[in-house]
Amino acid sequence: MVNIFAEISLLEEVLLGSLGVLFIAQMYFYIRYMAAPMRKLRRDKKSQLSTVNSQFSTPPVSVILCAHNECDNLSHYLQALLSQDYPTYEVIVVDDGSEDSTRQVVESYLTHDERVRMTFVPYGARVGSTKKLALTLAAKAAKYDYLLLTDADCVPESSHWISEMMSGFDTSDVRHQTSDIVLGFSPYFETSGHVNRLVRYDTLFNGLHYLGAALCGHPYMGVGRNLAYRKDLFFESGGFTHLMTNKAGDDDLFINHVATRQNTAVVVSPDSYTWSIAKTTLKAWWQQKRRHLSVSPDYKPVTRFRLTLEPLTRGLFYAVLICALVYYFLHTSYIVPLYIALGLFLLRWIIQTVIINVSARRMGLRQFSMFTILWFDIVLPLINLWMLIVPKRNNKW
Repeated sequence: MVNIFAEISLLEEVLLGSLGVLFIAQMYFYIRYMAAPMRKLRRDKKSQLSTVNSQFSTPPVSVILCAHNECDNLSHYLQALLSQDYPTYEVIVVDDGSEDSTRQVVESYLTHDERVRMTFVPYGARVGSTKKLALTLAAKAAKYDYLLLTDADCVPESSHWISEMMSGFDTSDVRHQTSDIVLGFSPYFETSGHVNRLVRYDTLFNGLHYLGAALCGHPYMGVGRNLAYRKDLFFESGGFTHLMTNKAGDDDLFINHVATRQNTAVVVSPDSYTWSIAKTTLKAWWQQKRRHLSVSPDYKPVTRFRLTLEPLTRGLFYAVLICALVYYFLHTSYIVPLYIALGLFLLRWIIQTVIINVSARRMGLRQFSMFTILWFDIVLPLINLWMLIVPKRNNKW
């Protein structure tokens, strides 16, 4: 048999070997972590573990949301929180220095629904993050041992939102132990425009990543739009005491510090989602994204290491691919290296698209075209890198 690799030079072997190693690293990331929520959805469906159709404990829960000038959102969405099919719960709204009619909107509910409670951040509170202070005040005011967090601009997918999220605390877990933290998912509503596609893709990608990492035993963050934990865990860990100097991080930094393989559960059923309206301009999304990324240096070292590996191997994959293609066109007429390089690129692209879109379909979300995925796959890491290394021109949040 003719050796088809006989004419490949040493440099081509190095380039193709490096491309192969980076391809394997990327496939490990996608198949192990990014596909984990999809596998959990499939397992839950097969075993019929949906809390709507099965028996589970229903401990009382305190639903907490902070509100800063949120009168319009509370007028639209607060009723959805009060229409949950769950036996015992309260809704605590913390007025975080609102200057609109937020307090009046909440007070209109106080008069006819005893489940609604309200507190407020003292005027002129001199702390780095009034959001963290607001959550702390709500946790102290909570009557129940479980805290379920969301935002004033979020609406639950269904009347089973509390039931689904609370199922993560249930003792029926395969580990035969209860959880202290439950991570949920919070997508954005779909509208027209490239910015909305960018936000929805970024949210889906990050969601699959942090949920998948938690399912694989490496929890590192959660989102405050849909997150639950035990009140005892919050106070025993010191709450936000060591995070008050950070303007952000009331959700991801806190979870990064207290979450472990043993105490964290994940809920990915569509009924467990909370939805919100995405930023409509690139500038607004940029500011939001930059604020979220600003806390990443405060993650645990092992978390920072893991989070660096995927974009690093992704960037190197594209760089080595370009080098291999350029070298082929300039220095050789042998076509096998070109086929190998393009084959690895195409195979990665196909597997990536399948995992992302099958996950989106099972989660009840809109799928993305292959070219949209490829474009965002290249652009988003560059945006993240720019935000991390280029200082802001101002410090306004």
